[in-house]
Amino acid sequence: MADGISSFWGPVTSTHEWCEPNYVYSSYIAEFFNTMSNVPGIILALIGLVNSLRQRFEKRFSILHISNMILSIGSILYHATLQRLQQQGDETPMVWEMLLYIYILYSPDWHYRSTMPTFLFLYGAVFAVAHSQLRFDIGFKMHYLLLCFLCIPRMYKYYIYTDNKSAKRLAKVYVATLSAGSLCWLVDRLFCKDISRWFFNPQGHAMWHVFMGFNSYYANTFLMFCRAQQLGWDPKVKHFLGIFPYVNIQKPKAQ
Repeated sequence: MADGISSFWGPVTSTHEWCEPNYVYSSYIAEFFNTMSNVPGIILALIGLVNSLRQRFEKRFSILHISNMILSIGSILYHATLQRLQQQGDETPMVWEMLLYIYILYSPDWHYRSTMPTFLFLYGAVFAVAHSQLRFDIGFKMHYLLLCFLCIPRMYKYYIYTDNKSAKRLAKVYVATLSAGSLCWLVDRLFCKDISRWFFNPQGHAMWHVFMGFNSYYANTFLMFCRAQQLGWDPKVKHFLGIFPYVNIQKPKAQ
């Protein structure tokens, strides 16, 4: 919540603030918990990127992990400053990331290989320009939800056509983290006035960041498994440090 304090970054210019008092711990960080809660997402995306590069997955997955990191960094800048420019730097990558998921999900069955990436690239560029000039609010949320809903049928199709139990477990954790994160986001947004009077703030928006960091990691890992199956790379789900799942592949010698 805004408290009127003038900070290192100046007055708040973003269209949204969240249920966390501003500049409690530092004059350089507006929302401390909402800022620091993006760090797990960066670490998880880095783990995914290293695995993708090490095993020479298709470049689309390296780009996807890098996109996750860019999104988390944009969110850090937004919540640390609460400036309109940084808000755009958080929201625009959210849309770009969903366009990338749409490409990864639908491109294997798309017969015209160049049309989909070209259209999605132009769509993302037009959105970025429009978002820099117009202050989308409800329109942005509805647009983002629509892009998310476009991914759901394809994710479900991949799930039902996958027999591997470990891969199915990845998809189930993906759904669980998405549900838990969405619940935290809604509670923080809808009940902020009540929460502000509590002795302890559960930091629902920060928890949304943490859950979505894991959500993206599990979604990416599941999609890497499904794509490796499509390419005949004999994928298996293993665990880094006994905790973080990753996809191990065996490419045919010809590849």
